[in-house]
Amino acid sequence: MFLGPLLMILFRQKYPRWWFDWNLELQRFGNWVNAYLAPMDDRYPSTDEHQSVHLDNPYPDAQRDLNRWLPLVKWLLGIPHYVLLFFLDIAAVVVVIIAWFAILFTGRYPRALFDFVEGVIRWHNRVIAYAFLLVTDEYPPFRLR
Repeated sequence: MFLGPLLMILFRQKYPRWWFDWNLELQRFGNWVNAYLAPMDDRYPSTDEHQSVHLDNPYPDAQRDLNRWLPLVKWLLGIPHYVLLFFLDIAAVVVVIIAWFAILFTGRYPRALFDFVEGVIRWHNRVIAYAFLLVTDEYPPFRLR
């Protein structure tokens, strides 16, 4: 997921389309599973069809859009995000447990809880796209939206 694109960007200044597509589909599937577990979507995650949770990363032109040497340190630059996401993940688990009970008793997912969990998932996606998928050189913002 990470080493192949890193080497291709570093030595050939290319990001193979098939590798990008594989990483994007893998990240999409992870989002579908997370949405299912957080009960944000009732449909069981499918491996062969797109579902209500959407994710798109623009395909980068490695020569024009990506710094050749930055992928060597992007994972390191992501450390502040990893620390904050660790605590946000703990909070998200607590929020999901509260949401399960809210859904059980009211039949509805409270909007504020839904927005928080969605924001944590979005933050994860931005950090993954920057530090591991290497599809952007834009440093991810420290925000839920």
